[in-house]
Amino acid sequence: MDVMFVKKYYEEFEPDEKRKTKGRTITETDIVLHAGQSGDFFPHHMDEEWCKTQPFKQRIAHGTLIFTVAIGLTAELVNEVSMTYGYDRLRFIAPVFIGDTIHVNVTIKEKRDHKKPGMGLVTELVEVLNQHGRLVMLCEHLLLVHKKDS
Repeated sequence: MDVMFVKKYYEEFEPDEKRKTKGRTITETDIVLHAGQSGDFFPHHMDEEWCKTQPFKQRIAHGTLIFTVAIGLTAELVNEVSMTYGYDRLRFIAPVFIGDTIHVNVTIKEKRDHKKPGMGLVTELVEVLNQHGRLVMLCEHLLLVHKKDS
């Protein structure tokens, strides 16, 4: 993946500004590796036969896997004057299956001053969609961003 480094200061963020990432297909290997790394071997992710008896009829990707991949997709743009402050309102809206391709839409939701001098807080709405345009996950990404005049 080509990564672009930028210096975008707090004052340069505009509400409703948008960007879209490339897509990434979720594989069985992704699910197996994530289960091993996280310790989450729930049958919803690992047991094909059991899943056939459940409403979705197939294995589903871990929500935490989709969160991780989605945030990774946004890392094609690295702002050298900001850092992640946290994530709020994380929701898993719909299942992601093996073979689904996800991409991320990022929209600047709001910005406000921060108590730390010379810094501002920018909130990005992170929307993860599958290949059918269906919303599968969303959250708010909080960025602590340097102000230009600091």
